[in-house]
Amino acid sequence: MKNWQTKEELTDLLCSLVNYQSITGSNAEIALAEYMYHLFEQKPYFQANPSDLNLHPLNDGRRLLTAFVRSKINTDKTIILLSHFDVVEVNDYGSLQNLAFHPKELTKEMLKIKDKLSETIQQDLNNGDWLFGRGTMDMKAGLSLHLSMLEKAMHGEFEGNLLLLTVPDEEVNSKGMLTALPVLQEIKEKEQLTYLACLNGEPMFSKYPGDSAYYVYTGSIGKILPGFYCYGKESHVSEPFSGINPNLMISFLSQQLELNEAFIEKIGEEITPPPISLMQRDLKENYSVQTPQAAIAMYNILYLKQSLHEINSKLLHGAMVAASQIESYVLEKADYFSEIATDLKMPPVTVNVMMYEELYQEAVKRNGKDEVVRRQNLLVSQRNQGDRDFSTLLVQDLASMCKDLAPMIILFYSPPFYPAVTSDNDPYIRGVMQHIKDYTEKNFQVALTVSEFFTGLSDLSFIGPPSTTSQMKHLTLNMPLQNNGFNLPEDVMQQLTMPILNIGPLGRDPHQWTERLELTYSFEYLPKILTQAIHHLYHT
Repeated sequence: MKNWQTKEELTDLLCSLVNYQSITGSNAEIALAEYMYHLFEQKPYFQANPSDLNLHPLNDGRRLLTAFVRSKINTDKTIILLSHFDVVEVNDYGSLQNLAFHPKELTKEMLKIKDKLSETIQQDLNNGDWLFGRGTMDMKAGLSLHLSMLEKAMHGEFEGNLLLLTVPDEEVNSKGMLTALPVLQEIKEKEQLTYLACLNGEPMFSKYPGDSAYYVYTGSIGKILPGFYCYGKESHVSEPFSGINPNLMISFLSQQLELNEAFIEKIGEEITPPPISLMQRDLKENYSVQTPQAAIAMYNILYLKQSLHEINSKLLHGAMVAASQIESYVLEKADYFSEIATDLKMPPVTVNVMMYEELYQEAVKRNGKDEVVRRQNLLVSQRNQGDRDFSTLLVQDLASMCKDLAPMIILFYSPPFYPAVTSDNDPYIRGVMQHIKDYTEKNFQVALTVSEFFTGLSDLSFIGPPSTTSQMKHLTLNMPLQNNGFNLPEDVMQQLTMPILNIGPLGRDPHQWTERLELTYSFEYLPKILTQAIHHLYHT
């Protein structure tokens, strides 16, 4: 018997998944994986094949789930259905926070206050075919659809195998997907499978307010998170010219990088936004009249087909221009001050700019590799910070061993890192997309738009073909966390690389308190579209 096929059944399934408040890092994130395991183990297929249903642990106690359904035809052809089940927090819901995980009840409350909402939201509420709530769009609707497809597979409706993979932590560091990579490799080798493609179910993202297009995707945008550690020279506030304030340094850096048009990239209709700072602060913990020793800034960089080397060169250039401007500015102000305080003798100012790897080698040269490794291991053993703060701490410790080089700006990288990936030029994926475009237009009078890059970031980044041939090693060599509690498994990623595509539901306002899902396209049309896509993936 099937339970997840009709619009009403899928809506109920979605609500049951949303009821689990699976905010990234919460206990409910663990509970939801266990709930899905419970749903599957009640199915006759998994009662007969219990070893094909598994919860796999992350190193922090969370778990991901795999559910493998074999075709009745003996074949190695396998499609992976990829999703995530974590969601972002709900503080933005305000007085409606307690209803954020109860979609039907929340939608009724939204109707009561609709006059206070935007015209677009009012239209959706009046339409009566939209369901509000955290995770309805991103991405428990896509997960519900994948459960529906797996149920079809259990009843022998596909000519190949289906492997469902659903993971935690996609919204923060993608530890779920990174943990899943060796799991996928192990299943592949054990079952002697051929992975034909990975089909993600992330929802379609609008390109601009009012965008009414229906999107499917053949790739996923890339993201890097460069950090700049500005190490100044402390001074008493009464002697500002005896040091260099890192807050001043970071202000010049911000002028060079924030919204810098040199990073904008346009491929087809896709345009990446310029860099924007996600973190900018000094590292002084307590108040005193001594200037801070160091400051940190991190920037969001999205990319499509630029090489990592090219992006790094632009970042390094920005830091070098900032360094030169800092030197000129301080000397200019010192000259002005010396006209009043004639006894001021300002020493030459040189701001050194280095990559993390250069700083590491400099620390090794001065202290020996054993001492550097010992200090880093000690920090790892005592770690109680998140990835961004701990990356900064590792850089700070190296800088303290080379403090005579200050003032200096150190460029490094922190997780998360999402490689840009694309199958847009793959005839196999192009054929599938053309088939579902034709099918959707004919059967539902909906015109699908194939977009090369899903712009919301996704775990496809770790399994799809890279959009650029540039090596990741240059980035990982300058990532303090690599092999210090974090590992980007380049070798497994290369072994698993496969064609990718994303066909997901229609929704609006992801990560906002007005997040919502449209039900007719998502749960009436899309199950049939996905079924067609899967059939075509096996036959192409």
